Amino acid sequence: MARLSDDFISEIKYRNDLGELAASYMQLKRRGRNLVGLCPFHGEKTPSFNIYTENGSFYCFGCGTGGDVITFVMKIENLDYMEAVKFLAERAGMSMPEDDYDDSMSRLRTRIYEANREAARFFYGKLTSKEGAEGLRYLRGRGLADSTIRHFGLGFAPDERFALGNHLRSRGFTEAEMIAANLVFKSRSGNSVLDRFYNRVMFPIIDVRGNVIAFGGRIMTDQKPKYLNTSDTLVFNKSYNLFSLNNAKNSKSDALILCEGYMDVISLNQAGFTNAVATLGTALTADQTSLMKRYCKEVIICYDADEAGQKATSRAIDILRRAGLPVRVISIPDGKDPDEFIRRHGDQGHAAFQNILDNSGNDMDYRLRKLREAYDMNDPQGKFNYLTEAIKLLCELDNAMERDIYASKLSDETGVGKESITEQVKSGLRRKERNRRREETSRVQTGLSARDDKVNPQHKDHLRAATAEENLIAYLVKNPDKLTYIHERLKAEDFVTDFNRKLYIYFSERILNNLDPMTTVTADYSADEVSKIHSMINSRSDIPKTKEALDEFIGVILKEKAKPTESDIKNSSPEQFADLFSQFRKNHQ
Repeated sequence: MARLSDDFISEIKYRNDLGELAASYMQLKRRGRNLVGLCPFHGEKTPSFNIYTENGSFYCFGCGTGGDVITFVMKIENLDYMEAVKFLAERAGMSMPEDDYDDSMSRLRTRIYEANREAARFFYGKLTSKEGAEGLRYLRGRGLADSTIRHFGLGFAPDERFALGNHLRSRGFTEAEMIAANLVFKSRSGNSVLDRFYNRVMFPIIDVRGNVIAFGGRIMTDQKPKYLNTSDTLVFNKSYNLFSLNNAKNSKSDALILCEGYMDVISLNQAGFTNAVATLGTALTADQTSLMKRYCKEVIICYDADEAGQKATSRAIDILRRAGLPVRVISIPDGKDPDEFIRRHGDQGHAAFQNILDNSGNDMDYRLRKLREAYDMNDPQGKFNYLTEAIKLLCELDNAMERDIYASKLSDETGVGKESITEQVKSGLRRKERNRRREETSRVQTGLSARDDKVNPQHKDHLRAATAEENLIAYLVKNPDKLTYIHERLKAEDFVTDFNRKLYIYFSERILNNLDPMTTVTADYSADEVSKIHSMINSRSDIPKTKEALDEFIGVILKEKAKPTESDIKNSSPEQFADLFSQFRKNHQ
């Protein structure tokens, strides 16, 4: 299959400025020639995401993700390469070329979207038919109005194993497409395909672009599992998406209400709180937190009041805090979940929930209250243990003023002098800083040793050679006019590590064909390799452009190549060993 031309990809990048595009997803500040911000791909409090405006690339020193504008769209919109190119082409008002490029994966993703949309129509149609009477009765019994059922596109999977499969087949979908969408699966005999969902009320999961990407199905009895969700597919990852974010993103609120389940979200929406979302059968993930950061300035946790819900709340607070998101926590009276609470208050549901919302405390108030409940404050040891744990929480606060406020509160609450509490907090902060420095030192040492270099596993065993190879590759990409000079002195087989040798050949061939070295890196390498390449190039912005520097890189590579390997030494005769040793000494004189 033909591939998209370099000219087309170059035009895509030219018309889609990375800094401008990224600014629509995240806050960016200028630092010299670069732009910096909190990485949208992992939780962090200190900006480590850099956009290099000179070459239109990015790299995060926190999570190691890097690439160009196409890579950025792939990551942030969860698209494959061709879909990201189409996204950017549409944004720039460009038409895709009519070449016969290989878009088979993109076409399969499109068919999965279409199959999901048709399945949603099928389930909704069944809900409003005689077959779905039980499902409709269940949803109405949960207090949902018909308008809410329509708004969320709720449906019903009939109590048979071939209904959806037969329907989709009649609409032209193949078994392979239905299986790829996880709507059906092969029977044990392999002679037929069975519907994944049956005899359940159905909740379509819709992404922020309006695509039906998955389903959740709830059984109407006490049978387990209560909920059954679509497994991960080409268009859906349960750890990345959120239920009803497509509705919440249009809310006028700057906050998102984070719930545990579909029904909680739907009940809150019906009561007027359209900024409610839920995770999809998993605990909150860092990816979901990064997604929320794009659409809110604060998260309000509204989990169940049972033990499992409280554990999930504590875990979510940690993840949201690490991502730099302010957190509030709602405590619903009488151990009710949001759905139960709203239904219990009927027409007054909005006012009753708004009152709880208005009186909710931040995550520190919540954690201190939960901590206080665990200790006997009338017992000196209990009070000491409470203060010890509370001070650890204060040490997690980044803002000195916030720490001071809570130190005062603890003093008033326990009768212990604020000075004593403040001194303990300072001591804890010093320990925290020492631990941070140790961890930072450990990370630097790991980076220098290349122990975690999964892209180039030979790096750790050939540190000097691999470093020189990376320096030379970065030099070549930035100075392609020096290719002839380099080729006269260095052959591909002189490289010690396989990955860097492959890069040297790749960039050399592109330069020889008068092509920009980096234009198609995203198309030709894996995501991890792309990040590695951009790290290699952008972290060496201060490499001297002198002939002396280039000669030094080449010299190191040639010397390291001439070193005898362990295998050479082990398998050599005494005479060969003497020759190897003599050559080694000669190369290092």
